[in-house]
Amino acid sequence: MDGGPAKHPDLVLSNSFTLYLVARVLVTLASTMLSVAVGWHIYAATGNPFDLALVGLMQILPIAGLFIVSGWVVDNLQRKHVMIACAMLEGLVLVGLAVSFSSGEFNRVIVFGLLFLNGIARAFYMPAVESILPGIVSREDLSRAVAITSTAWTAVSAGGPFLAGFLIAWLDTGIYQLLAILCFIAAALTLYLPKITVRRPTGRGLAQLLDGIRYVYRNPLVLPSISLDMFIVLVGSVVALLPVYAIDILHVGPEALGLMRAMPALGAVAAGVLLTRLPPMRRTGTLLYAALAVFALSILVFAVSGSLWLSLTALFVYGASDMVSVNVRSTIIQLATPDDLRGRVNSVNALFIATSNDLGDFRAGSVAAVLGPVVTVLTGGFMALGVVLGASFLFPTLRRLDRITDARGS
Repeated sequence: MDGGPAKHPDLVLSNSFTLYLVARVLVTLASTMLSVAVGWHIYAATGNPFDLALVGLMQILPIAGLFIVSGWVVDNLQRKHVMIACAMLEGLVLVGLAVSFSSGEFNRVIVFGLLFLNGIARAFYMPAVESILPGIVSREDLSRAVAITSTAWTAVSAGGPFLAGFLIAWLDTGIYQLLAILCFIAAALTLYLPKITVRRPTGRGLAQLLDGIRYVYRNPLVLPSISLDMFIVLVGSVVALLPVYAIDILHVGPEALGLMRAMPALGAVAAGVLLTRLPPMRRTGTLLYAALAVFALSILVFAVSGSLWLSLTALFVYGASDMVSVNVRSTIIQLATPDDLRGRVNSVNALFIATSNDLGDFRAGSVAAVLGPVVTVLTGGFMALGVVLGASFLFPTLRRLDRITDARGS
């Protein structure tokens, strides 16, 4: 395999991985800051909260509508070329937003059309950036590479919105030009990644398009890894209710709410750094289910807490246990998927992740409006425990997995 993974004694010294990580961080930083900036400028222009809902819809619809096609493209074309094209398209969208917002007249068709194009770029970029990683690091280094990228993603996702607030105050609509530059730099860095030859997918027509879905459904490791993430987040997410807890339960101000929002990310970063320093895992399946159980228990503790410090601790554990789970599940999906199917499988995974996050927030908010926040979070915590217990019986192959490198695709 031309440009395939080489064994690196120290992953940090791999030039290809460093280029990949920096490019991925830049695109993630641009995406997280875009969500804040575009929300601010749209609401300032229209004063209509429904327009903010449309922002999220424009991002999710392309991922849901194109996940079969995007996976096929990633498996049939050079993955780094797909990443470059997506980063360039995101950059051009940002330039367009800069021009549109600076004109002084808000045009819904143009702005939401550009956001839809950005959603299309994300629909292809997400499976491409996941699928290329096993081609630039060795199998032995993959788990640590996933931990590093997950930690970096979490840190940027937490810090990006905070930084965006200052940049909006300083640059106003000029922030989009800065974000466009980040995307163009990412595209340039990706150009220097090695050319990786991928075995062309077998089959023709619709069968080839659906092979990723079939593989996910039939594989005893990939299906539970993807579905566990969707269901545990769907029933257990508490982030949407943090403002309610801050005001009505803990009776604290916005500064404390900021701390509460930061705690899951801090826990995730701490766990991610620890994972990069640990030796290869043993009893991986048991560790995964233990992390998920701790995640569910942290939700229950948060639900009944009347103390800010106990709540912050529960949220820290919530983020740390989720990071352990994400690292294990992501590595299993990478290792258990054949390279010629990796794009299509990762596109299914991207769809599950994107929809579960948004549906989880919708579930929490809508149920809390009827039952109240405490009952909602308690119910979610017990349901998360139910997911863990049910999955341990439904997916025995995952539960019995020992070394994570045993999750090998055919």
